[in-house]
Amino acid sequence: MATASVAFKSREDHRKQLELEEARKAGLAPAEVDEDGKEINPHIPQYMSSAPWYLNAERPSLKHQRKWKSDPNYTKSWYDRGAKIFQADRYRKGACENCGAMTHDLKSCMERPRKTGAKWTNKHIAPDEKIETFELDYDGKRDRWNGYDPSGYAHVIERYEARDEARRKFLKEEQLKKLESKNINKDDKNEGSEGDEDEDEDDDDLRVDEAKVDESKQMDFAKVEKRVRTTGGGSTGTVRNLRIREDTAKYLLNLDVNSAYYDPKTRSMREDPLPDTDPNEKFYVGDNQHRTSGQALDFKQLNIHAWEAFEKGQDIHMQAAPSQAELLFKNYKVVKEKLKSQTKESIMEKYGNAASEEPLPRELLLGQSEREVEYDRAGRIIKGQEAALPKSKYEEDVFINNHTSIWGSWWKDHQWGYKCCKQTIRNSYCTGSAGIEAAEAAADLMRANMARKEAAGDEPVAREEKQLATWGTDVPADLVLDKKLLAEALKKEDERKKEERDERKRKYNVKWNDEVTAEDMEAYRMKRSHHEDPMKDFLH
Repeated sequence: MATASVAFKSREDHRKQLELEEARKAGLAPAEVDEDGKEINPHIPQYMSSAPWYLNAERPSLKHQRKWKSDPNYTKSWYDRGAKIFQADRYRKGACENCGAMTHDLKSCMERPRKTGAKWTNKHIAPDEKIETFELDYDGKRDRWNGYDPSGYAHVIERYEARDEARRKFLKEEQLKKLESKNINKDDKNEGSEGDEDEDEDDDDLRVDEAKVDESKQMDFAKVEKRVRTTGGGSTGTVRNLRIREDTAKYLLNLDVNSAYYDPKTRSMREDPLPDTDPNEKFYVGDNQHRTSGQALDFKQLNIHAWEAFEKGQDIHMQAAPSQAELLFKNYKVVKEKLKSQTKESIMEKYGNAASEEPLPRELLLGQSEREVEYDRAGRIIKGQEAALPKSKYEEDVFINNHTSIWGSWWKDHQWGYKCCKQTIRNSYCTGSAGIEAAEAAADLMRANMARKEAAGDEPVAREEKQLATWGTDVPADLVLDKKLLAEALKKEDERKKEERDERKRKYNVKWNDEVTAEDMEAYRMKRSHHEDPMKDFLH
């Protein structure tokens, strides 16, 4: 009952809280105030305004949303590069043995190794470096120019200023030379309008444009590159990969949505946008043409060779040792061409060359010969050469062990054999006609012995059967024992029992007799210890 009341109470509180929030959003109730006395915007979502459980917030607050990391060690500044703080007069214990600075050891010393270190000379002690330990804040970590020293770029500005000064000096010298030549030639010129025109031309020549200075006279100045072929002259620079602006863009060649895909990020179109057009009329056939032509194909073959060689156990890698991989590929191609030429020469030496200029034999020229062959109406050969039987892909007519026929050429009594010697053993040596005669003679002798045995009809000799003991605990009723043999059997059983009790008297070479007579069995039965006998322990 108490649990139900608590649940009801919490449900009521939750309902009241929701009604209060709705009233605050509508402006009918005052806004909540945090622990600092500031009002909380009622339109802030609950997942932002509710504090985590581990903060143990007793009242509404937005403190968990504010920046709580306020470490004084965080800074945007950078350390002073190369700053020194103190320079000692003599060596101190624990300092660098090479330069004498206290802020690093011998292993981290960046000075030139001295022949005799400051530890032993006690002279020229290097100053201590300024060591700062601080942690950058968010802005300091992401500042690209943090720690940049503008004075490090001063030598670049000085070099460009010196270049401009040298160019101006060179142009001024050129103008002075032309003025001198003009004054010399001025006395030799005639009067009239022609002279005025020459003077105007000379004045134009004196106005030297910096952009028209010859490359050979500029020395190491900025070189004038060849201009790109464009309508308006274009910009300087060797730009061979960019398309000419007056050409049609590749994505405008075919406006069909299902045509070749164009990737705007990489500006690539791998497939041909116009595959059905005449190749002589189009200038662009897709980016894949560069992958299957020129050096790209050679590089692809080089990569494949490196992969295959690495799989076969060679230590080769295109990225780690490209020169080695290229050298191995060149050697591989040389060896492959050499092997191919040797194979070609051996085949031509064995079978000849049908493409050579040597005349063919007359009988092979038109497939004619002087051999006479006679056929019947069905096309079978009656007289002349024998019909060649087609051979299979397996080895045929291979004779082993001096045989003149193959294995399986003879069959008798459900056994395969050789026809030449009529042997049924696969790996036997051929005996020829002598082996056939010997086999026939052995067969005749076997048949004669079988016939003589059938004619005799002798019955087998009856053997005397020994009556052996085969009973267990039950003794047969018709048992007849010899007293003398029974006494010997009892004696032997006693000796056997005695040997079993004393293992030391047991011999190594034991002779067993598996024929057990009726007397031996009776002696064993009489001497056998019965487990149910209460006096069995006193028999021995």
